[in-house]
Amino acid sequence: MKSTLNRRNFLKASTMAGGGLMISFNMLFSSKSRANVLGNVPEDWHDVNAYLKIAEDGRVTIFSVNPEIGQNVKTSMPMLIAEELDVDWKDVIVEQAGLDTKNYRRQLAGGSQSIRAAWEPLRKAGATARELLRRAAAQKWDVPVAEIQTAGGRLIHGDKSLGYGEVASLAGQLDPPAEVKLKDPKDFRIIGTPTKNVDGMKIVTGQPLFGLDTYRENMLTAMIIHPPAFGMKLKSMDASDALAMPGIQEVITIDSRPEGAELQWSDINAFPELIVVVGTSTWEVMKAKKAVKAEWEEGSPLESTSDHEQGLAELLESGADEPDRRDGDPDYAFENAAKIIEKTYSGPFLPHNTMEPMNFFADVRADRAELHGPIQTPEYLQKTVSELTGLAPENISVMMSRMGGGFGRRLYGNFGVEAALISRKIKAPVKLVYTREDDMTQGTYRPAYKIMYRAALDGNNRLIGFHARGAGIHGGPLFANRYPAGAVDNYLCENLTLESNVSTGAWRAPRSNFVAGAEQAFLDEVAEAAGKDPVEFRLELFERAISDPVGTQNDYDAERYAGVIRMVRDKSGWGRETAGVSRGMAAYYCHNSYVAQVVDLVMENDKPRVKKVWCAIDCGIVVNPEGARNQVEGGIVDGIGHAMYSALTMVDGVPNQQNFDKYKLIRHNQSPLEVEVFFVDNGIDPTGLGEPSLPPVIGALANALAKATGRRQYSQPFMTDTVLRG
Repeated sequence: MKSTLNRRNFLKASTMAGGGLMISFNMLFSSKSRANVLGNVPEDWHDVNAYLKIAEDGRVTIFSVNPEIGQNVKTSMPMLIAEELDVDWKDVIVEQAGLDTKNYRRQLAGGSQSIRAAWEPLRKAGATARELLRRAAAQKWDVPVAEIQTAGGRLIHGDKSLGYGEVASLAGQLDPPAEVKLKDPKDFRIIGTPTKNVDGMKIVTGQPLFGLDTYRENMLTAMIIHPPAFGMKLKSMDASDALAMPGIQEVITIDSRPEGAELQWSDINAFPELIVVVGTSTWEVMKAKKAVKAEWEEGSPLESTSDHEQGLAELLESGADEPDRRDGDPDYAFENAAKIIEKTYSGPFLPHNTMEPMNFFADVRADRAELHGPIQTPEYLQKTVSELTGLAPENISVMMSRMGGGFGRRLYGNFGVEAALISRKIKAPVKLVYTREDDMTQGTYRPAYKIMYRAALDGNNRLIGFHARGAGIHGGPLFANRYPAGAVDNYLCENLTLESNVSTGAWRAPRSNFVAGAEQAFLDEVAEAAGKDPVEFRLELFERAISDPVGTQNDYDAERYAGVIRMVRDKSGWGRETAGVSRGMAAYYCHNSYVAQVVDLVMENDKPRVKKVWCAIDCGIVVNPEGARNQVEGGIVDGIGHAMYSALTMVDGVPNQQNFDKYKLIRHNQSPLEVEVFFVDNGIDPTGLGEPSLPPVIGALANALAKATGRRQYSQPFMTDTVLRG
């Protein structure tokens, strides 16, 4: 008898074993899916445009075109179309679209830009479909188009009405209008309404959505072996023992960066030359990996964390040949300052550690290829596979599965490329699966950083000079034109770069994830030295940036920035202290959005516990308030957790943390007890949301810790094992 335990069955079995949860989970399993609620899904659909199709009974399928990494765009992006289409959301079915560079644009998840970039195009797609339906109804009734109204998926003319499905076939044959009129935001019925995740029921009932769920007939499983240290490469291997093990089909090598290949920006990979073990099941392949005898040799120097720290420190001492920005005369300001505050902050490498490790399915044949999996950059994956296989892009289909987290890691599609090369070489469909150790030791980390800040105060405790010098692996961390640029007469910003054979890449809120915490902690120290309340100190600087800004390249709106500070000050009751509670505040601008936060912290058994986080955010119109709050809360928890506990270090190129036994992530009992989120209602087009809530909470946390413990934190993580850094 053959027994299988898939993800859904595992959930069932686990909850039955747990006893107390069995009833509630059984209720979930008996609940109807969204499709079932809508009744039997019709077989015949009419394409109205590339974004949607309508059935004769009026139900609408809307394609979600961007990758879904948990940021909820699979719900919010179709909401944009549905709003302008003028249908009832209950009649909408959402399907994930595959890569289609002809009909869609920017099918990419990164930079918190999905909604911002799609705001107008998707609304136009819905409005265009609505106009085509109106024209079809006008043609059917032989009346002017201007007299046709729509409401809830119906076309109305006087006392007559038609469902969209009744004219969908005709509408799909008409030429689209050159221009369409979009709704005034005051008329929105779907946008701005809290809406449940369209995949929510499928997720909790274990239905196949994720890359790891992918299965094809005769599919093989592949796993990789990469060098044990950054700087090493393969010298030789003996796979005879592995090939003799049950289920093992092949042991091969691949090179994903062959000499002369023109690759994409997304093809960052410290280990392009790999050993690959292929077999019939994951467990058999995992065992066989251990039986492969590989010999490695040094290809470049083996680096340690101490080397990186020394190199970054030396860069901070040396300074840059040319600054990124200089306003006024910073040297004069510091030479004539009554008081100078100088501090240095450091942050470690951070792996992404998505819940779902890297994986991808590939079936590459002589004339075509099918790729399927969790990828944030499907178009660039297609381009690289085309370059390496010789197949034309139009013969390479890329389907995006839902992702069990991304945080920037899946911008870099080396695992998809590897799957394609493996499939081509073994001439069979294959699913590549990374172990947690494969993923954590592969690189593409958040870079290690150091920043030195200096501030000059005059005799009246006014900030007259500000100097920031940052150094990072593969690039400096600072944004030269962000606050406090524009608010200080004499300003200097320098970025320096330390090269390394450790691969790095974007990590949730790139660069901002470190800069914000360091900058905002430093500003608190400057406010303290000036004898001013930290909130009022920041607002004073913004008054200068609003009324008489320094320079013309400032990339923030000072009024909106100050606005979120005022909002969080008022909502949190800043200034009304509670016994035993230490408060810290921070604000930051990134991904076109403004966030201010207050952290309330208590000490329990000499350990810090975040009691509450207050968050004010200006990200323009909020499409789905429920999903938006989830994103903000997740960013806050993520920021607190990594600032407090997480770091990846290495000795001679070997990562010390290779799984969660040594790499610390925040636990449930360490998360904030409460998070309260306030959105600024200003009617501005949407901006970023998935990333902006993470950076400032690190600064607010550091400032609260300083009040609670009487000492400042200058190195992340703030906690080493069980104690705060001294």
